[in-house]
Amino acid sequence: MTGQDEDQTDEFDVAARWTAESVGRLGPDHAIPAACRGSGGPGALAWLAQWLLGGPGTALLDVGGGVGGPAAWAMEHHGARPVLAEPMLGAVRAARHLFDLPAVVALGERLPLADGSFPAAWSLGVLDTTPDKAGLLAELHRVLVPGGRAGLVAYVAGGPVPDAPEGNEFPTGTELRALLDGAGLAVVETVPVADLPDDPPAWKRRDRRVQDDIEARHGDDERWKRARADEDKVAELLADGRVTAHAVRLEATARR
Repeated sequence: MTGQDEDQTDEFDVAARWTAESVGRLGPDHAIPAACRGSGGPGALAWLAQWLLGGPGTALLDVGGGVGGPAAWAMEHHGARPVLAEPMLGAVRAARHLFDLPAVVALGERLPLADGSFPAAWSLGVLDTTPDKAGLLAELHRVLVPGGRAGLVAYVAGGPVPDAPEGNEFPTGTELRALLDGAGLAVVETVPVADLPDDPPAWKRRDRRVQDDIEARHGDDERWKRARADEDKVAELLADGRVTAHAVRLEATARR
């Protein structure tokens, strides 16, 4: 998540803390499903991981990694060595607490990492949250080794979305292609997330238990109400087809 205003920063930071606290109450088996919320379920993660992760020990940069759920999933299922770059301090703290992940507070468009630091990187559900999309994608390319691989979960608009939640700017498919080409990231394959396997019932159940637990304790908090309203709006846009989620496999082309 990048480019958020002060109110949204407060919402995301406090939601991260509440998520970590709820997992502490409900049990560690709830951690990954709850911490992947908004970033992609196991269907999208598995499809991207097949492209990105060559074997155990692969270093994986998660740009805008949130509370760390996808990175922890990659570590658990593929033996990846993830590093998170996430602008929200509360989310970084939660990722360290829940999963003991190495994480740095950093904007996606200003990564404190050397050129060619990683063979693989992903950024999941992040691009629409920053106005500097070109900057984030350029940084993604910069930190990859030549020919390195990247993955996105991108929310793409079919046209103008004047009623998008505050802080979300959805690119069209044409805009996304142009941004990727300009950043030196070649599209290898893309698939609608809706076409990938659905989240398993146990995954959904654990995520729902965490959300219910947080709402039971903080449902009257205006920050929770705003966060839920934004989430419901995105769900509405996805349901009526004005926005679609896509998983994208990318390869870093020669540096310009």
